[in-house]
Amino acid sequence: MSSTTTAIILAAGMGTRMKSRLPKAMQRLGNRPMIWHLIETARQVVDRIVVVIGPGMDDLAKQVAPHETVIQYERLGTGHAAKTGVDVLDEGRAVILYADNPLLTVNTMQQLLDAHKGGHILSLLGMRPTVPGHYGRVVTGTNGEVERIVEYKDASDAEKNITLCNAGMMCADVSRLKDWLGRITPENAQNEYYLTDIVALAAQQGQVSCVEGTEAELAGINSRAELAGAENRLQQRLRKQALEQGATLVDPSSIFLDPDTTIANDVVIEPHVFIGPGVTLEEGCVIRAFSHLEGCVVKNGAIIGPYARLRPGTICHENSHVGNFVELKNTELGVGSKANHLTYLGDAQIGAASNIGAGSITCNYDGVFKHKTTIGDRCFIGSNSIMVAPIRIEDDAMTAAGSVITQVVPSGALAFGRARQENKEDKGRALQQALQKKKEQG
Repeated sequence: MSSTTTAIILAAGMGTRMKSRLPKAMQRLGNRPMIWHLIETARQVVDRIVVVIGPGMDDLAKQVAPHETVIQYERLGTGHAAKTGVDVLDEGRAVILYADNPLLTVNTMQQLLDAHKGGHILSLLGMRPTVPGHYGRVVTGTNGEVERIVEYKDASDAEKNITLCNAGMMCADVSRLKDWLGRITPENAQNEYYLTDIVALAAQQGQVSCVEGTEAELAGINSRAELAGAENRLQQRLRKQALEQGATLVDPSSIFLDPDTTIANDVVIEPHVFIGPGVTLEEGCVIRAFSHLEGCVVKNGAIIGPYARLRPGTICHENSHVGNFVELKNTELGVGSKANHLTYLGDAQIGAASNIGAGSITCNYDGVFKHKTTIGDRCFIGSNSIMVAPIRIEDDAMTAAGSVITQVVPSGALAFGRARQENKEDKGRALQQALQKKKEQG
């Protein structure tokens, strides 16, 4: 028999309670579609992933690629969805997962698989939520072994008082799953094929185990409120990891992290910082308050913010400074270089020990193409300089404040790119008087 383990992820639900045109699995959690998190967990544990989607869910199919998808053309319940996925398998074992349980951890998923490998015919995940609500209840016998799962709508009053609830995920051999799923019927309050009905069938043939996890990890997401709650739990998890890795989070509850954020020792993150996908923070850098980072690398000792924005493709090298209301996109800021005030640098390469004056911008886009600006080492860019790319400013060069730079600035040169100032005697006073008179006349 094959030892291959396949994850079958049920993701065909539209999630009507979300009140969204997007499938539930595509709702955003931690900057990513909900299903991304579950796939990231599953791929660390299983050999193959198959996602069950509904018709017309092309965007979801693209999201889960290169993992394969199968379409559940009729939404006849969780049992029917599981059968749709299991039917494409030939052998091995399968673990059935739900796309709306994105916070499942590698450790808990591995425990589920180990419980099945330990001789149980079927293993499932359960939890004891603070408010059991409408979760299905796990019914056990006098010997403590799992006998069946009863859905809330079909449960008696006594069964509704059971605190052990079904979290949905299950693991069994493919051959047994095919047998059980082929035998269930839609004879219930919902007139659907319940996946949970296979538990009673399994219990008749052998032992069924229930691995208990925490509500914070296993609670399903069916509404915007529950999605917000899951976001909070995810952020708490990510903040805890960052603190354990040696970062200082000045006000953890106000800091938003991404699951792939890489944070080294002695990084300091001040309040109200948003970190999106693809961010690496190296040792000793400081991210000051109200900054927004994504797709960037901040190297040792760099200081970012407050109120800074680093966009994808940006690298801030050692001991560089990015100040308030400065935006960098696809830009390298060299060692010890500074851009401290009100500046936009896009598609730029900036050398070491250069200073970018307040209000300076690179004009990198001509309406069709993006162009590069290259600034050398030890350059001084005067305030309010406009650098029209493609442009090169060589080492030790300067630009005068208010200049529009359209040509190469040679090494050591001072570039002026502005009109000569002229003063018209008394013209200012006369213009003010004329405007005031016009105002008074209405």
